[in-house]
Formats: sequence, structure tokens, C-alpha cells
Amino acid sequence: MEDIKSLADALDLSRLRAARAANPVEKLLAGPRLFDRIRATMLAGIRHQFPGAPEHRVRAILSERLALARRLGDARDE
Repeated sequence: MEDIKSLADALDLSRLRAARAANPVEKLLAGPRLFDRIRATMLAGIRHQFPGAPEHRVRAILSERLALARRLGDARDE
């Protein structure tokens, strides 16, 4: 288990160094890229949870979940 923690720490340090070394344009593009990756992961999870759902329903569920996340974030900021 300690080996996994050491590996995770090394990966985190590597990501931190890469982020610090990134130029301003790369930093600006990192946000949308991260959102795209999270959105793809959420879509995969929804498809797994609702295996027979048509694509329009999968997209609707994604929209509902993103709206909920936005509301929860807004409520936390108040």
C-alpha cells in the first residue's frame, strides 16, 4: 500500500511541476480540457448506469447533473 502512496505522490509532484512550467496559453486551455475530460467520464458513467438509454436521454441526464452541481457550488459560495 505504501508503494501506491509513493507513486501517487510522485505523480502529483510531476503534475505540479508541469503546471508551474506551463506557459499562460497552456494554463488557459487547461480548464476547458479538464471540463471535457470530466464530461466524458460523466457520460460514460451515465451510459453504464442506464445501458439502454437513448443518446438524447443520456445528454439530458448529463445536463441535469451539471445543473445540480452548479446549484450546489452556488449554494456553497453563499
